[in-house]
Amino acid sequence: MASAKVYKMDGSESGTVDLIDAVFGHEANNGIVHDVIKALQNAKRQGNAETKTRKEVAGGGAKPYRQKGTGSARRGSTREPHMRGGGVVFGPHKRSYRQKVPTAFRRKALCCVLSDRARGERVAVLDALNCPDPKSKPMKQLIGSVSNGGATLLVTAEVNRNAVLSARNLEKVSVTTASDLNALDVLSANRVLIERGALEKLEARLS
Repeated sequence: MASAKVYKMDGSESGTVDLIDAVFGHEANNGIVHDVIKALQNAKRQGNAETKTRKEVAGGGAKPYRQKGTGSARRGSTREPHMRGGGVVFGPHKRSYRQKVPTAFRRKALCCVLSDRARGERVAVLDALNCPDPKSKPMKQLIGSVSNGGATLLVTAEVNRNAVLSARNLEKVSVTTASDLNALDVLSANRVLIERGALEKLEARLS
Protein backbone atom coordinates (compact mmCIF):
# COMPACT_ATOMS: atom_id res chain seq x y z
CA MET A 1 0.00 0.00 0.00
CA ALA A 2 1.36 3.39 -1.00
CA SER A 3 1.52 6.30 1.38
CA ALA A 4 1.77 10.07 1.10
CA LYS A 5 3.05 12.86 3.30
CA VAL A 6 0.52 15.10 5.00
CA TYR A 7 1.13 18.84 5.10
CA LYS A 8 -0.44 21.67 7.04
CA MET A 9 -1.44 24.97 5.47
CA ASP A 10 1.80 26.58 6.67
CA GLY A 11 3.85 24.00 4.76
CA SER A 12 4.97 21.89 7.71
CA GLU A 13 4.66 18.11 7.69
CA SER A 14 2.21 16.44 10.05
CA GLY A 15 2.67 12.74 9.32
CA THR A 16 1.67 10.33 6.56
CA VAL A 17 -1.53 8.77 5.26
CA ASP A 18 -2.10 5.44 3.53
CA LEU A 19 -3.42 5.47 -0.05
CA ILE A 20 -5.78 2.63 -0.95
CA ASP A 21 -4.67 0.19 -3.65
CA ALA A 22 -8.04 0.41 -5.41
CA VAL A 23 -7.04 3.88 -6.62
CA PHE A 24 -3.29 4.24 -6.12
CA GLY A 25 -2.15 0.65 -6.65
CA HIS A 26 -2.77 0.14 -10.39
CA GLU A 27 -0.18 -1.10 -12.85
CA ALA A 28 0.68 1.05 -15.87
CA ASN A 29 -1.61 0.66 -18.89
CA ASN A 30 -0.21 2.87 -21.62
CA GLY A 31 -2.85 1.90 -24.18
CA ILE A 32 -5.83 3.06 -22.14
CA VAL A 33 -4.03 6.16 -20.89
CA HIS A 34 -3.10 7.13 -24.46
CA ASP A 35 -6.67 6.73 -25.73
CA VAL A 36 -8.16 8.73 -22.86
CA ILE A 37 -5.57 11.53 -23.08
CA LYS A 38 -6.10 11.82 -26.82
CA ALA A 39 -9.87 12.06 -26.30
CA LEU A 40 -9.46 14.72 -23.60
CA GLN A 41 -7.15 16.78 -25.79
CA ASN A 42 -9.51 16.48 -28.77
CA ALA A 43 -12.40 17.66 -26.60
CA LYS A 44 -10.54 20.94 -26.09
CA ARG A 45 -10.44 21.66 -29.82
CA GLN A 46 -13.00 24.18 -30.99
CA GLY A 47 -13.40 22.98 -34.57
CA ASN A 48 -14.52 26.41 -35.81
CA ALA A 49 -12.56 26.44 -39.09
CA GLU A 50 -15.00 27.10 -41.91
CA THR A 51 -14.69 27.60 -45.67
CA LYS A 52 -17.36 28.24 -48.28
CA THR A 53 -18.00 25.85 -51.13
CA ARG A 54 -18.85 26.96 -54.63
CA LYS A 55 -22.57 27.06 -53.95
CA GLU A 56 -22.13 29.11 -50.77
CA VAL A 57 -20.04 31.95 -52.24
CA ALA A 58 -22.11 35.01 -53.14
CA GLY A 59 -22.34 36.01 -56.80
CA GLY A 60 -21.41 34.05 -59.88
CA GLY A 61 -24.92 33.76 -61.26
CA ALA A 62 -24.17 35.20 -64.68
CA LYS A 63 -21.87 33.63 -67.24
CA PRO A 64 -18.80 35.91 -67.31
CA TYR A 65 -18.43 35.86 -71.11
CA ARG A 66 -19.72 33.98 -74.13
CA GLN A 67 -18.91 30.32 -74.64
CA LYS A 68 -17.05 30.62 -77.92
CA GLY A 69 -14.97 33.06 -79.88
CA THR A 70 -12.88 34.59 -77.07
CA GLY A 71 -9.89 32.30 -77.39
CA SER A 72 -10.04 31.73 -73.63
CA ALA A 73 -11.24 28.82 -71.54
CA ARG A 74 -14.94 28.24 -71.07
CA ARG A 75 -16.32 29.88 -67.93
CA GLY A 76 -19.74 29.20 -66.46
CA SER A 77 -19.25 31.15 -63.24
CA THR A 78 -16.77 33.47 -61.56
CA ARG A 79 -17.15 31.42 -58.40
CA GLU A 80 -15.47 28.28 -59.72
CA PRO A 81 -12.86 26.90 -57.28
CA HIS A 82 -9.88 27.82 -59.46
CA MET A 83 -11.06 31.42 -59.92
CA ARG A 84 -10.14 34.32 -57.65
CA GLY A 85 -12.94 34.74 -55.11
CA GLY A 86 -14.32 31.32 -55.89
CA GLY A 87 -15.31 28.51 -53.56
CA VAL A 88 -12.93 26.15 -51.78
CA VAL A 89 -12.72 22.47 -52.67
CA PHE A 90 -12.45 20.02 -49.75
CA GLY A 91 -11.89 22.86 -47.27
CA PRO A 92 -12.47 22.57 -43.51
CA HIS A 93 -15.96 22.91 -42.05
CA LYS A 94 -17.22 23.26 -38.50
CA ARG A 95 -17.13 19.97 -36.68
CA SER A 96 -16.81 18.42 -33.25
CA TYR A 97 -13.60 16.58 -32.40
CA ARG A 98 -15.09 14.84 -29.37
CA GLN A 99 -14.52 11.12 -29.04
CA LYS A 100 -16.66 8.74 -27.03
CA VAL A 101 -14.64 6.95 -24.37
CA PRO A 102 -16.23 4.52 -21.89
CA THR A 103 -16.45 5.82 -18.33
CA ALA A 104 -14.61 2.74 -17.11
CA PHE A 105 -11.68 3.64 -19.37
CA ARG A 106 -11.58 7.18 -18.03
CA ARG A 107 -11.54 5.93 -14.44
CA LYS A 108 -8.91 3.31 -15.24
CA ALA A 109 -6.65 5.90 -16.89
CA LEU A 110 -7.03 8.27 -13.93
CA CYS A 111 -6.12 5.50 -11.50
CA CYS A 112 -3.08 4.55 -13.60
CA VAL A 113 -1.63 8.06 -13.66
CA LEU A 114 -2.41 8.61 -9.96
CA SER A 115 -0.67 5.35 -9.16
CA ASP A 116 2.34 6.44 -11.19
CA ARG A 117 2.55 9.70 -9.25
CA ALA A 118 2.15 7.83 -5.96
CA ARG A 119 4.95 5.38 -6.80
CA GLY A 120 7.22 8.31 -7.55
CA GLU A 121 6.30 9.94 -4.21
CA ARG A 122 4.76 12.86 -6.05
CA VAL A 123 1.40 12.75 -4.26
CA ALA A 124 0.88 14.74 -1.06
CA VAL A 125 -2.14 15.35 1.16
CA LEU A 126 -3.19 18.70 2.60
CA ASP A 127 -4.61 18.34 6.10
CA ALA A 128 -7.01 21.28 5.77
CA LEU A 129 -7.35 24.00 3.15
CA ASN A 130 -7.82 27.31 4.94
CA CYS A 131 -8.28 30.24 2.55
CA PRO A 132 -10.44 32.81 4.33
CA ASP A 133 -9.15 35.49 1.95
CA PRO A 134 -7.82 35.32 -1.63
CA LYS A 135 -4.13 35.87 -0.89
CA SER A 136 -1.26 34.46 -2.92
CA LYS A 137 1.40 34.59 -0.20
CA PRO A 138 0.18 31.67 1.99
CA MET A 139 -0.60 29.62 -1.12
CA LYS A 140 2.89 30.29 -2.48
CA GLN A 141 4.41 29.23 0.84
CA LEU A 142 2.41 26.00 0.81
CA ILE A 143 3.24 25.12 -2.80
CA GLY A 144 6.91 25.99 -2.26
CA SER A 145 7.21 23.53 0.62
CA VAL A 146 5.42 20.73 -1.23
CA SER A 147 6.71 21.16 -4.77
CA ASN A 148 10.25 21.10 -6.11
CA GLY A 149 9.58 23.86 -8.61
CA GLY A 150 7.62 21.85 -11.18
CA ALA A 151 3.95 22.13 -12.09
CA THR A 152 1.65 21.52 -9.12
CA LEU A 153 -2.00 20.47 -9.14
CA LEU A 154 -4.16 21.26 -6.10
CA VAL A 155 -7.25 19.08 -5.76
CA THR A 156 -9.99 20.43 -3.51
CA ALA A 157 -13.10 18.73 -2.15
CA GLU A 158 -15.46 21.45 -3.37
CA VAL A 159 -15.20 24.54 -5.53
CA ASN A 160 -13.12 26.95 -3.46
CA ARG A 161 -13.16 30.41 -5.02
CA ASN A 162 -10.56 31.84 -2.62
CA ALA A 163 -8.17 28.98 -3.39
CA VAL A 164 -8.59 29.54 -7.13
CA LEU A 165 -7.98 33.29 -6.76
CA SER A 166 -4.98 32.69 -4.50
CA ALA A 167 -3.33 30.30 -6.99
CA ARG A 168 -4.12 31.91 -10.32
CA ASN A 169 -1.18 34.34 -10.15
CA LEU A 170 1.29 31.58 -9.24
CA GLU A 171 3.28 30.08 -12.08
CA LYS A 172 2.64 26.40 -12.88
CA VAL A 173 -0.10 26.02 -10.25
CA SER A 174 -3.61 24.83 -11.13
CA VAL A 175 -6.66 24.05 -9.01
CA THR A 176 -9.45 21.56 -9.65
CA THR A 177 -12.00 19.57 -7.68
CA ALA A 178 -12.12 15.85 -6.94
CA SER A 179 -15.21 15.43 -9.12
CA ASP A 180 -13.61 17.21 -12.11
CA LEU A 181 -10.17 15.60 -11.88
CA ASN A 182 -9.09 13.71 -15.01
CA ALA A 183 -5.99 11.93 -16.29
CA LEU A 184 -4.81 14.90 -18.36
CA ASP A 185 -4.78 17.14 -15.27
CA VAL A 186 -2.60 14.68 -13.39
CA LEU A 187 -0.20 14.08 -16.28
CA SER A 188 0.23 17.83 -16.76
CA ALA A 189 1.44 18.22 -13.16
CA ASN A 190 4.69 17.13 -11.62
CA ARG A 191 3.23 17.08 -8.09
CA VAL A 192 -0.35 16.44 -6.96
CA LEU A 193 -1.53 17.99 -3.68
CA ILE A 194 -4.87 16.57 -2.56
CA GLU A 195 -7.00 18.03 0.20
CA ARG A 196 -7.95 15.39 2.77
CA GLY A 197 -11.65 15.78 2.06
CA ALA A 198 -10.94 15.55 -1.67
CA LEU A 199 -8.96 12.35 -1.11
CA GLU A 200 -11.98 10.73 0.50
CA LYS A 201 -14.21 11.81 -2.38
CA LEU A 202 -11.68 10.63 -4.93
CA GLU A 203 -11.38 7.22 -3.31
CA ALA A 204 -15.16 6.91 -3.15
CA ARG A 205 -15.47 7.92 -6.81
CA LEU A 206 -12.84 5.56 -8.19
CA SER A 207 -12.83 2.55 -5.87
